[in-house]
Amino acid sequence: MAPRTVTRDELAGVARAALGGGRRLEAVERLAGGSRKGVYRLTMDDATTAVAYLWDESENYWPTAEGDGDLTDPFSPGVGLDLFEAARARLGSLGLRVPEVHLVDRDRTHYPADLAIVEDFPGENLLDLLNRDPRAAEPTMARLADALVAMRGHQAPSFGKVALIDGGRTSRGTSCEGAVFDFALRCLAEAAARDQRIADARDRLEERLRELAAAVRPRAEYSVVHGELGLDHVLVDRDGNPVLIDIEDLMYFDVEWEHVFLRLRHPEGHYRRLAVDGLDEDRFALYTLAQRLSLTAGPLRLLEGDFPDRAFMRGIAAHHLNEALALVSAV
Repeated sequence: MAPRTVTRDELAGVARAALGGGRRLEAVERLAGGSRKGVYRLTMDDATTAVAYLWDESENYWPTAEGDGDLTDPFSPGVGLDLFEAARARLGSLGLRVPEVHLVDRDRTHYPADLAIVEDFPGENLLDLLNRDPRAAEPTMARLADALVAMRGHQAPSFGKVALIDGGRTSRGTSCEGAVFDFALRCLAEAAARDQRIADARDRLEERLRELAAAVRPRAEYSVVHGELGLDHVLVDRDGNPVLIDIEDLMYFDVEWEHVFLRLRHPEGHYRRLAVDGLDEDRFALYTLAQRLSLTAGPLRLLEGDFPDRAFMRGIAAHHLNEALALVSAV
């Protein structure tokens, strides 16, 4: 579903309640990047800014699928204010920088959807800064590496979404690798239904997934994992600290899941600054193929809706589809 236009009048009341001080909302700007929630910059008449997160169905580009909203599945889409607040609390407890919250409205007093008004960071994200000025980005990259160490060092009693586990509940399944294997099979089925090349290679891909899963040795160490920690999901505050955003998918999981995504998302020169020793290579291999399939199936499903940057999304799907096929053609 394409997002409707959110007007200044609709957000004027919540902006005044959040930022107060006699300020008046001057402008509302929808920010690029959000596919499951609306992200809007609010600019007041004294140039004060904040960001509004709107969890509204009209802001969600994704076609609905079976299992959406099932928190017992670590890979169900992270959507909603509850997940945001739980993730923010956990990251904050580890000393990580997350946006400060000016106002939360779950009673829909100010807008007909759950929303949060949070701190704005109007400059470059870390990826843009790193590409433009690698030397200037080095202190922030070093602090992000330290943040990843802190996340890895926090051990949870079981795996799953932070909101679920911190709420005293448990995920389906018995292991991270089992959850990844099941997720990968679902992604394979989705991708095969939408692309003939994946359909033609489906048996080989499934066989390879089974081989990789069988090689993984049991382990019960569950760290804090962002899930989609691209450097474009890291903002930079005025003191050069990394600020984590898009945190609703935060979970307790194998640390390898995080590092597979980082390595797939960024060139070696970028990833090398965040790489760590001691990762399980068998998990890394299984999770690499699983994420290749996820990054094929997800974009192909998203393209069935109204997502605007279609060429970009087609490019992601094509790249990871080819990489997935290469993993089985080389076997």
